[in-house]
Amino acid sequence: MKTVKYLFCVLFLSMFSCNQEAEKESTSNIISESESLVDFVNPLMGTDSSFDLSNGNTYPAIATPWGMNFWTPMTSKMGDGWTYKYDENKIRGIKQTHQPSPWINDYAAFSLMAVTGDLKYQEDERQSWFSHKAETVKPHHYSVYLADYDVTAEVTPTERAAHFKFTFPDNQSYILLDAFFKGSMVKIIPEERKIIGYCRNNKGGVPENFHNYFVAEFDKDFEVTHTWGDNWKLLKNSKESEGEHVGAIVGFKTKRGEVVHVKVASSFISLEQAELNLNREIGADTFDNTLAKAKASWETELNKITIEDDNIDNIRTFYSCLYRVLLFPRKLHELDKDNNIVHYSPYNGEVLPGYMFTDNGFWDTFRAVFPFFNMVYPELNSQIMEGLANTYKESGWLPEWASPGHRDCMIGSNSSPIISDAFLKGVTIDNVDLLLEAMIKNATTAENRPLSRGGKVIKSVGREGVNYYNKLGYVPYNVGIKENAARTLEYAYADFTIAQMAKKLGDEDLANTFYKRSLNYKNLFDSETGWMRGKNEDGSFQSPFNPLKWGDAFTEGNSLHYTWSVFHDVNGLIDLMGGKEAFVNQLDAVFNMPPDFDNSYYGFTIHEIREMQIMNMGNYAHGNQPIQHMIYLYNYANTSYKTQEKIREVLTKLYTPTPDGYCGDEDNGQTSAWYVFSALGFYPVTPAVNQYVIGSPLFKKATIHLENGKTFQISAPNNSKENFYIQSATLNSEAHNKSFITFDAIQNGGELYFEMDSTPNKKWASDADTVPYSLSSNLK
Repeated sequence: MKTVKYLFCVLFLSMFSCNQEAEKESTSNIISESESLVDFVNPLMGTDSSFDLSNGNTYPAIATPWGMNFWTPMTSKMGDGWTYKYDENKIRGIKQTHQPSPWINDYAAFSLMAVTGDLKYQEDERQSWFSHKAETVKPHHYSVYLADYDVTAEVTPTERAAHFKFTFPDNQSYILLDAFFKGSMVKIIPEERKIIGYCRNNKGGVPENFHNYFVAEFDKDFEVTHTWGDNWKLLKNSKESEGEHVGAIVGFKTKRGEVVHVKVASSFISLEQAELNLNREIGADTFDNTLAKAKASWETELNKITIEDDNIDNIRTFYSCLYRVLLFPRKLHELDKDNNIVHYSPYNGEVLPGYMFTDNGFWDTFRAVFPFFNMVYPELNSQIMEGLANTYKESGWLPEWASPGHRDCMIGSNSSPIISDAFLKGVTIDNVDLLLEAMIKNATTAENRPLSRGGKVIKSVGREGVNYYNKLGYVPYNVGIKENAARTLEYAYADFTIAQMAKKLGDEDLANTFYKRSLNYKNLFDSETGWMRGKNEDGSFQSPFNPLKWGDAFTEGNSLHYTWSVFHDVNGLIDLMGGKEAFVNQLDAVFNMPPDFDNSYYGFTIHEIREMQIMNMGNYAHGNQPIQHMIYLYNYANTSYKTQEKIREVLTKLYTPTPDGYCGDEDNGQTSAWYVFSALGFYPVTPAVNQYVIGSPLFKKATIHLENGKTFQISAPNNSKENFYIQSATLNSEAHNKSFITFDAIQNGGELYFEMDSTPNKKWASDADTVPYSLSSNLK
């Protein structure tokens, strides 16, 4: 295994007799090596969060990469989206979770908990004090000491199952299975040492026949069997219960240090499939076997990128972020008895062949997560594309926010850039024509959008206001469609990605139609203020207008944030602003002004506003997605050194491998993917274009191990805290004076080498032809 190497400083020179000559020698004598990259990951990064302030809004996901089921400890009540809060000190159970975000909440959850002594099974009564000092949290392993019961509880995962290990004292001991509310069933089978059942809890996005079937297999005979029924009614000596909220209790006498194992699996298809998942993924394996396999699954993926550097905290942050990138979207498909890939459809309730993935908001992840998959995981993304085609077949629409089915959340038409970027990057897609059909339907059809279980139109599917957009070239401010300017800007970019795909497929007429529509962003630019602005149906701009007003015409941001959402035509935006100097001044203004804001649209200060306010970076709001690409835009105006200094500031100031380690919602890997790309030294500003825009590499050396067997290395040996400006660059030993690098250059393997220094080289990438792609420049 290739190891991570990091240098450490000698603190007491007198003890080690260091001198300048020794420092000049090879560093091999002071290299500490770790054989396990997973040891650098902190799943608690981002868990110190709340409704009012997000430092990530994450929970510790104990899982395998992209696993169907995650597991996490619960410090909060059943149904609380903030299921694990770092500053809480009691645990109620360890639950199977599918939650992609606290705002979306969970579905198909149930939990296991151990208690001893007097039986306590209600969640408020059974919760136990714990300490982070007696807690082990790794992607593949969670362990916690339940102080009230003198029990150590552990879990290690597979894709669809998990292995629990409870170490008990000398006492009367119990293990509880809480099947949660909104419909559940449990059945205890003593002769098989099993509990089986189902749970149905969800927050929407499911058909009427939705169930999560589970089986829990113990290695110790039951001496006590109870269940509980609705309203926490204890049903002594019973073996079965069904209702709104039920659970199962099994008990036994234990000796100090005695270990009880529980193997658990679930299925969205049937109890028989849950048993099959258990036997296939764990079977006769011991806890240590399962643990080793789970760890190996992470080591395989984390080793796709290896780092050499002298800053251990940066390495920890990098791998903690990479772990988050590799969690979502989760697999929803299973393997039947004949090893065929099948899935329960969260769209029509049928069991159908083929791949299915879920728990993703494309408004977030189109920006960097899926471009990362195209670079490092094209085979996985091929499967995800098949899943998108299956979603369209089963629901009539592409997903925009799925958990597990369509959810009414966020805006845009961002499935289009995800599909187009995959296609243009050479990902194998078997349903290209079908997916293009679906993209065009999204861009042209207002009717028959799906309904939620309550009869509400799922507004994030298709395009809200599409008829206005296609007639006027924008979604009007005054026709009752919220966040209209943001929608217009996102639709225009999505149109560009459709055009790119159509062009590659040889349909020039279709491409030209959508290229023309992609210029609709110009309709919202207000030359008087220099910002994007909502526009009324009659063509007049909204009035009054405050560019600091969050929401209203924009989505979780203001005009200062959304004006830059012209991913495909930054040069066109430069022209609208009056040239490169004016453009740079406008970029600078966002950073240089105080963090003022207008929260009147919401009526209170939403957490995204607060996170911008407290970061001391002006009105730059990195904690939310709309502006995350903005720093890279200096490259388009030949001022790359400004990108370099601000990228390094964000990388080292706004991210740490700690519970408060993010500066806003992590969001399905997107904020982490920004870090992973940016730490490597480049970022996909424009998915569906064959380029990455260069920033400032964080590490002395990073190596990407590509799926095609080649490696791409980014080297910056004199990189340091002070040396973050690029002096020069070479690509495969040839001078590279462009502020971007192509996808093909990376896939072909080789080395991108940077000479770094503490002062900027303003001449690097300063010529007109050294800037990244823009549509208007390409059309000239």
